[in-house]
Amino acid sequence: MAAIRKYYQDYEELCELLDKSPNEYDLEKIERAYRLAEEMHGDQRRVSGVPYILHPTSVACIIVDLGMDTDSVVAALLHDVVEDTPVTLEEVEQMFGKDVANLVNGVTKISKIAYTSREERQAENVRKMLIAMSDDIRVIIIKLADRLHNMRTIDCMREQKRRDIALETMEVFAPIAHRLGIKAIKDEMEDLSLQYLDPIGYKEIENHLQNLDGKAFIDKIMQEISLKVAEYIDGAVISGRVKSINGIYKKLIIQGRNLEEIYDIYAVRVIVDTVTDCYTVLGIIHEMFSPIPHRFKDYISTPKPNLYRSLHTTVISEDGVMFEVQIRTKEMHQMAEYGIAAHWKYKLGMNGKSSMDEQLAWIRQMLENQADNHDPARLIKDIKTDLSSDEVFVYTPKGNLINLPLGSTVIDVAYAIHSQVGNTMVGAKANYRIVPIDYVVKTGDIIEIIRGKEGNVGPSRDWLKIVKTSSARNKIRQWFKREKREENITLGKAEFERECKKNDFVLSEKELEVMLEPILKKKNIPSMEHFYASISYGGTVLWKLMPRIKEEYAKLEEERKKEQGLEDEYVVPIADESVKPKRSKSGVIIDGMDDVDIKFAKCCTPLPGDDIIAFITKGHGISVHKRDCTNVPENIAECLSPDRWIKAKWSEAIDNSFSTVIEIHSYDRTGLVADLAGQLGNMKINIYNMSSKLIPGNMAVVTFNITVRDKSHLRDIISRLMAVRGVISVERTKG
Repeated sequence: MAAIRKYYQDYEELCELLDKSPNEYDLEKIERAYRLAEEMHGDQRRVSGVPYILHPTSVACIIVDLGMDTDSVVAALLHDVVEDTPVTLEEVEQMFGKDVANLVNGVTKISKIAYTSREERQAENVRKMLIAMSDDIRVIIIKLADRLHNMRTIDCMREQKRRDIALETMEVFAPIAHRLGIKAIKDEMEDLSLQYLDPIGYKEIENHLQNLDGKAFIDKIMQEISLKVAEYIDGAVISGRVKSINGIYKKLIIQGRNLEEIYDIYAVRVIVDTVTDCYTVLGIIHEMFSPIPHRFKDYISTPKPNLYRSLHTTVISEDGVMFEVQIRTKEMHQMAEYGIAAHWKYKLGMNGKSSMDEQLAWIRQMLENQADNHDPARLIKDIKTDLSSDEVFVYTPKGNLINLPLGSTVIDVAYAIHSQVGNTMVGAKANYRIVPIDYVVKTGDIIEIIRGKEGNVGPSRDWLKIVKTSSARNKIRQWFKREKREENITLGKAEFERECKKNDFVLSEKELEVMLEPILKKKNIPSMEHFYASISYGGTVLWKLMPRIKEEYAKLEEERKKEQGLEDEYVVPIADESVKPKRSKSGVIIDGMDDVDIKFAKCCTPLPGDDIIAFITKGHGISVHKRDCTNVPENIAECLSPDRWIKAKWSEAIDNSFSTVIEIHSYDRTGLVADLAGQLGNMKINIYNMSSKLIPGNMAVVTFNITVRDKSHLRDIISRLMAVRGVISVERTKG
């Protein structure tokens, strides 16, 4: 993929690539698409100041380099015209056909719907992407090319924006590229992302590789292998490479290894004509060099889920240097580098159901797993787990191979075999020994599921906390949804009533239905019974839904008062601008009010320097919020009880310390929490509370409740924490 290493490529370079390609293209259609994109984008420029048209032409070049068809190239050229220019999807269809219009629509971001959180927007974008992928795989290939070019050109963006884009690329787009087998894009995306997520770690590894005389070693080994293989096989192609920086980083930082323990920093690839030749070369390599025990993998007889096939063996040279040898056919090599783009059904002219449909069945399965998931945060977490490039391979006693995400348990294995196997599971054996129900499987394990009699057993609700895969979680929920409906309704209703009582909600059944109607409609929950049941089996996360329910209850209360002709006894007029503000011991000045009890809202923990607003509570004084807190209406004039929202500002002299919560995302490693706490201790920062959790991708999230003086002080703290090894982002939690 040497042709796509440049940052920007214009239409002339695209035409050169089209001429050199072995594929046939409709050049007239591609030129019409370019002329439309050029006219519509006009004088638009990217953040860097580069003419915008160079972005779609660069994306189109990546698409050609991947060997995609005419419609993919046209859609790449037009992928931003519907979102960023007056051109409509209908006009695209009229000019270029339905296929192109569908591709452009699939690639276009969701931008016209209002979402309550960044997580919800990301969840819907990923869901839309998966749906589009299940209809036409070309959508995600164009999307990957678009994201790859964006990653190459994000230097001009502000630091936090770069980190946000890099993190999403590492967690969502690179795993999709891996799952589709497009290694050329996956490796570059990961290295570019790491460069912004941990620039210090990236630079250290880059410098170390530059200091090693790797090229000379690889050249020497390649020459030795080439001479020996030529004695037995004609036309073998030998190449070499140094492992990607991100690949080394994962083993050094995340797995805690040292460089001597990484066996595949160097690799030599041998490409031959037939599968028989592959095994012949394997014998030659083992005759030339000493093989390392347990480091041989046969992905030809047992391909990876992304269709990757190759022989891998690790050997040691006469100089004592370990290196990996990969042996594959030309067809396998095309699949290894370009994945599904190498032989997809459109390119081969297939129609109807094909093997490609079966190879993409995992996308539809993933969508089915998320059908009842109403929690955006969990949806994103589950999808990241399903797409994880870290996998384990286990066997059934009959020798059937099952691949699962790293961290999966024997319960995940049971449900991967069949729903009924999981639902009747009472125990498990690993390598012929009884293991606990939460046993985490390892590659090579032989897992036997012990089953009880159907009808007398069933999954436990606790399993939902143990399983790793969304598929297993979904099947457990489905069982409770189907088999325990009445119990679910009773338990869910009791849980909801407890929450209502805690929040002083007093409602009749009818009022409750009216209040919840808009919420249930948005969540696609057909009735109150379904709502109660989903609380019980885990389809609805009640604590996340309660802020919305409180909002609806407040509206209902307001309507009641209007009907009864009651006045709000808590209305306080907004003070005149000319009134001189008073000083306050709290550090906050409330317009027109003296000597009041002021509290800082825990939902957003405002700090000096934040834009703030105050709310008159019922019997609990004044609550101060950040103006952009999720509990503060965007338009005060149109909200319920607008007169209870009053102006507030910070005093000029503040001696107080303020509580705030910071959330740190980092690669997981031994001593991480100690290093973070130590850094805070060095700055003499008080820590009131701390929690940590693991998330997919060998990542950790650490939360600290600390005291700071103001926003400037917080920025200093964040800057110091960013210097801790492995830390990706440090953010103040938002209300």
